[in-house]
Amino acid sequence: MPEKMNVESFNLDHTKVKAPYVRLVGVTEGEHGDKVYKYDIRFKQPNKAHMEMPGLHSLEHLMAENIRNHMNSVLDIGPMGCQTGFYLSLINHDHYDDVLNAIEKTLQDVLKAKEVPACNEVQCGWAASHSLEGAKEIAEEMLQHRNEWQEVFASEK
Repeated sequence: MPEKMNVESFNLDHTKVKAPYVRLVGVTEGEHGDKVYKYDIRFKQPNKAHMEMPGLHSLEHLMAENIRNHMNSVLDIGPMGCQTGFYLSLINHDHYDDVLNAIEKTLQDVLKAKEVPACNEVQCGWAASHSLEGAKEIAEEMLQHRNEWQEVFASEK
């Protein structure tokens, strides 16, 4: 492994993980005691599969809008550039099971969605690149492996 880098995920051996999973990446404490918890929600096996952009983009909109209905501590949720997962940032909320349950409920919301929120040129920077069906396929596949989300590394099986 190369020298330790500033970005946590650059220090993760991506050949050892087994997607899908949800893992706590780290905790950052602010000067006034608030804590930000960052999670890696990995949908696809790194360097083996990825989410196609229209489905990923729609999933981003749907998750960003809906996860806040299940947790009031959400700061942000956004896709990884490698298109294999999302990062979720929470403030002052360190209950892993709550995170898993909120993600599950959010993905169930995706399956029930009739449209992608903010899928227009006024509210979105690339409104032409969306796929509700693609988002639903990604969500369904992730939910099918719900019992595996806590297993991050292949050797844990």
